[in-house]
Amino acid sequence: MHELRLMWRNTRMVVLCAISAALYAAVLVPFKVVPLIPGVTELRPANAIPIVCSFLFGPAAAWGSAIGNMIGDFFGGVGPGDIFGFVANLMYGYIPYKTWRIIADGQSPVMRTPANIAKYVAVCLAASVLCADLVGWGDNLLAFRPFSILGNIIIFNNMVSALVLSPLILYGVYPRVRAGRMLYTDMMPELAERPRATRIAGLTMLLAGEIGAWAMGNLVSTGYWMPSFLPASFAISPYDKAIAVTVSPLIFIALAGAWLM
Repeated sequence: MHELRLMWRNTRMVVLCAISAALYAAVLVPFKVVPLIPGVTELRPANAIPIVCSFLFGPAAAWGSAIGNMIGDFFGGVGPGDIFGFVANLMYGYIPYKTWRIIADGQSPVMRTPANIAKYVAVCLAASVLCADLVGWGDNLLAFRPFSILGNIIIFNNMVSALVLSPLILYGVYPRVRAGRMLYTDMMPELAERPRATRIAGLTMLLAGEIGAWAMGNLVSTGYWMPSFLPASFAISPYDKAIAVTVSPLIFIALAGAWLM
């Protein structure tokens, strides 16, 4: 994650961050009036933007995703839950390019071979699940909304945009950005990757943590299953204490994995 800090020393990356944030916010805001679940989430075709920008601009897209989402939140009402939304969207823009570098380094994301399509879907799903986990976990901790609602609708929302809109945009934009040497790898050639074994271990931790957090969050927040070691007082809706005990360690494992990548 060192590039998230180093990019602020690069003027061109800061400009690309501002562009990513502006694009994300510009598409987010108009759709605030089209709710999927009133008071919970709206139609978000803008979720295609962080995926596209991640492949193009790397760490600049991660910050752009977080800042752009924060700008959008100002048009829908700001609250303490938006802190988790900021971190979730930072990860939503960070995970795609980092995961792609591990499983498909050197390959273009616009190649349409079966293997590349499978890798692309896996990358988008990894980013979407962590984003959903962070928002669902945070809102459930604050006793705002149950994990089972946000933890699933965000994955659906993200994946629809990532699989329908992002490939179309990437197909038109990626070759031109690469030809113009405007990819993040061109902008920050000094970036040094961790050893491959470390990055693979990080990816493994990320996947184990986020999948475990999603499964545990759904089971506990619906009251379908409660660990026997928890006191009976924790088995009361909205299950915020139970979520804090059971899901938090898995979230930290996922974030530690992202850091190692």
